[in-house]
Amino acid sequence: MAAPASLPQRVFMLAYDPDKGRVRFVITLGAMLRAAALADLYVSGHLADERDRPAVKGRRPCDDPVLDALLDEIAGSKPRSWQSWISRRQRATVGAVRQQLSDGGWARLEPRRFLGLFPTTRVTMRDPRARKELVRLVSGALRDPIGRVDPRDAALVAILSTGNVSLVLDRRTRATNKRRIEELTRLTGPIAPALRTWMQNAEVG
Repeated sequence: MAAPASLPQRVFMLAYDPDKGRVRFVITLGAMLRAAALADLYVSGHLADERDRPAVKGRRPCDDPVLDALLDEIAGSKPRSWQSWISRRQRATVGAVRQQLSDGGWARLEPRRFLGLFPTTRVTMRDPRARKELVRLVSGALRDPIGRVDPRDAALVAILSTGNVSLVLDRRTRATNKRRIEELTRLTGPIAPALRTWMQNAEVG
């Protein structure tokens, strides 16, 4: 099965630990998915940066309910900073992206109760090949000539690095590729720096 197309789904899939069979980085996952949605809209030309705020450029449909919902949010709101949009509706975004992965056949969702009391959902990825494909995309973005890197792959690396997703980019890999990661981050505009600021303010960086 091919990997999902949207950046939020890709980030979610790469936050999944195949060895432990569960999603990790749960504290920052919502922020990373919001940042990924913003980056997806930015690199596709649906959003532009105006005075350090996202601005809608036309209302072309994205053919993705999570991205379309965020675009509608931004279009119907007063101007807000990128960081503000990362902060909003994180839990709802996690649930929506998780459901997309289930609907697309990439994930299995099992409702459970933590300690027998609190409702939760166990996520299991169905086909490890899709996740491996995404890992290869990340490796390619670090290795290939910068001019040949897809902006979406650059955004993926920038968000994973900023979110410290060590399953894919461990500390040694980030240190070895520090200059390349900085280049990729610059290619994808203001979103990764906004995510970094959110993490610092939330004291999770």
